[in-house]
Amino acid sequence: MNFAQFRPYDIANGIGIRCSLFVSGCTHNCPGCFNQDYQIFNYGEKWNYKIEKELQKQISLPQIAGLTLLGGEPMQNLEGLIPLLRRLRKFLAKNNLDKNIWLYSGYTYEQIINNRDKLELLNLVDVLVDGLYIDELKDPTLTFRGSSNQRIIDVKNSLLENKVIEIDL
Repeated sequence: MNFAQFRPYDIANGIGIRCSLFVSGCTHNCPGCFNQDYQIFNYGEKWNYKIEKELQKQISLPQIAGLTLLGGEPMQNLEGLIPLLRRLRKFLAKNNLDKNIWLYSGYTYEQIINNRDKLELLNLVDVLVDGLYIDELKDPTLTFRGSSNQRIIDVKNSLLENKVIEIDL
């Protein structure tokens, strides 16, 4: 898996100060995408031990609320992200760290839960911001999303209740 960018301190992509990981690769090609370079799967650098240790160090800081995954398209980087999040979840548990994980995807919640592999990644996150960015629905007043079709979803409760439960911000 390649990644385009790692931000150790980010306040734009989820609640609180977060670590944000922008993965490379996306086939959605949304008109108006602000990360067009990140659509290329080999853009950036390969995920490696050094950057994973940096992520663990940063996410351990008390002021960091959690990790946000975006890109690119995280749901098109399953082979790299599923093992990464499993390792991260073990690290957080071992160190008794209460951090949450957000994931931005152009896929809808409904599309994700109907795909076994994507659902496996979804089960490792707490919040999903779903749906393609649609330039005609762009709304700069929205919190943590770009277009009005996108939803901020409480993943754990949605899976438990078998229906989409949105987070009202």
